[in-house]
Amino acid sequence: MRRQLAIMRQSLFDQGYLDEQFIELEELQDDANPNFVEEVVTLYFRDSARLILNIQQALERKPFDFNKLDGYMHQFKGSSSSIGANKVKAESTLFREYCRSANAEGCLRAFQQLKKEYATLRKKLEAYFQLARQTGPLETASRPK
Repeated sequence: MRRQLAIMRQSLFDQGYLDEQFIELEELQDDANPNFVEEVVTLYFRDSARLILNIQQALERKPFDFNKLDGYMHQFKGSSSSIGANKVKAESTLFREYCRSANAEGCLRAFQQLKKEYATLRKKLEAYFQLARQTGPLETASRPK
């Protein structure tokens, strides 16, 4: 089961879902707080759901307030970066570029893709942490190959 967990973790990096920041979080986890990474990721998904709702509501108001949208996405991108959510962060960057050029259609497309990447990451990390709970703590965090 530990091998399956390691393979699952590696695939999150190989497929571009996670970056080095996730490893930084893992390195902060220790015996005193063995569920640190899962707790941080759980908080991320809870807090970011509110930001996604704010963005969704702002996108329903016409004309778009690109400054407000950019501000929300700036917060969302920061949160995503802090857990190493690589694909979500990339979509956030694209959305912000569309905001800066006042491209409403681009914002809508990027937001749909962002929500898709976010949902996929959430599903993959939930499966990973579920398996991690069954397996028990890993000895140490290791850099992906």
